[in-house]
Amino acid sequence: MKRSLGEQTFDIGNSILMILISLMTLYPLLYVLFSSLSDPQYVVQNRGLLLYPQGLNFDAYRMVFRNPNILTGFGNTLFYVTVGTGINILLTALGAYALSRKNVMLTNPVMFLIVFTMFFEGGLIPLYLLMRNLDLLDTRLAVILPSAVSAFNLIIMRTAFQSVPESLEESARIDGAGDWTILFRIVLPLSMPVVAVMILFYGVSHWNSWFFATIFLQTRDYFPLQVILREILISNDTNAMSVGVGTSDQMAIGETIKYATIIIATVPILFLYPFLQKYFVKGVMIGAIKE
Repeated sequence: MKRSLGEQTFDIGNSILMILISLMTLYPLLYVLFSSLSDPQYVVQNRGLLLYPQGLNFDAYRMVFRNPNILTGFGNTLFYVTVGTGINILLTALGAYALSRKNVMLTNPVMFLIVFTMFFEGGLIPLYLLMRNLDLLDTRLAVILPSAVSAFNLIIMRTAFQSVPESLEESARIDGAGDWTILFRIVLPLSMPVVAVMILFYGVSHWNSWFFATIFLQTRDYFPLQVILREILISNDTNAMSVGVGTSDQMAIGETIKYATIIIATVPILFLYPFLQKYFVKGVMIGAIKE
């Protein structure tokens, strides 16, 4: 079909606009990357655009990986992401399956209570008292359990489960299958795009989580990477990593250490997106619209 001049002009303008927006979104990350690889003195003395590393230098990364707190925090974050996401998916799937069945009583009142928690909550003090009464303070479970189920994600997964044909469940029950078999061998395999999106949502949330750790944890061996990153960026605590550097150079190398720490904390989660991207749009649409 022949396109008019106006349509072609619109497509060109739209493409240019999207490219500019993409560059504006990508440049801050590239700036942090280039700064972490640049000469520390150049980063301190020069401000403005940075289009490539100035004086390629890997000292900041060597000093970051030399810090035992970074390695410990990285391991803790991997634990919180893997174990926490597993608990999130299991509990969300169980709740969504129960609430998506038509033969379950009081599903509408329960859904009302779940939606109610999206607008109103008890607050931080009752949550802290709950963790204390459960004897979970200063444990890894104190970081994982408060966000075990997201009401928003539960609603998305429930809507996705409702789109599974009832005939499949009926035929499975005729063959003697119970609810556990139907959930794990029929409903979940047919809802893998939504499950992939839930893994992405929960995984990113755990990776970026730091607030509960600062409230409930006291032992530094349990601190996730984001808490260590917060100390470095906000408290400007880079002296431990710049040992052996002259006093005049500590401020300069401290700046590149901050940038290197941001890259180390950001890059791993970015590698997760390409593997789940093909499920993202489909999963959200399935969970948002009931067919």
